Amino acid sequence: MSSTTVVIGAGPGLGMSIAHRFGREGHRIALISRNATRHPGYVAALEAAGIEATSHAADIRDRDALLAVLNAIGDMEVVYYGPGAMDGARPTPIISTDVPAVQDAMNWVYPAIDTVGAVLPGMLERGGGGLLFAGGLSSVVPMPALGGLAISSAALRNYALTLNAALADRGIYAGTLTIGGLIERGDIHRMITSQQDAMSGITVGTLNPDAIADTAWNLYAKRDTPEAVFNAMT
Repeated sequence: MSSTTVVIGAGPGLGMSIAHRFGREGHRIALISRNATRHPGYVAALEAAGIEATSHAADIRDRDALLAVLNAIGDMEVVYYGPGAMDGARPTPIISTDVPAVQDAMNWVYPAIDTVGAVLPGMLERGGGGLLFAGGLSSVVPMPALGGLAISSAALRNYALTLNAALADRGIYAGTLTIGGLIERGDIHRMITSQQDAMSGITVGTLNPDAIADTAWNLYAKRDTPEAVFNAMT
């Protein structure tokens, strides 16, 4: 039986690159995102590349819907958690950030914890698996314009690194892709390039999602470091 990789927050940029990369290693792919209208195209592209794939519609901030989808997928070897956090209004700068703004930003971290809670027991029982997270460079480089998102990015990064420390000797890898830049083909790339003033003077370079996906596979396969950093910010 082939392994299953779940891509949470599947989109046209990094999510699909992750799907193709792990699919080339013989993994079945299960895509999760809220925009079901895109799913047939995603699945068709993967199947055209000889990759078995399914798609599942869920807004990851709807806890019941997320857990129901994960339960329906069943056993999985790898989970990639990479929903885009820049959704809706632009972030409030850090000097104006209040508790509600941080709580809103943290709504992108809580589903990661729910996901791990749902899939980790099975991985521990099998003695193997992988948990990959995609987060922002603001978790390690101060970016005042991102306000609460910088706080939630730091929380997600710390969660991934701490999971790695807890699970490394139990056959399960956890790691994070710490990303600073606009990922080509992605939704955030399109949003930022159409609203460049939202970055408050920060110049943002682009990143190739296929190269990031290659790194994600190497992190999982080699397991010699829990983090890879991509910095296209200037």
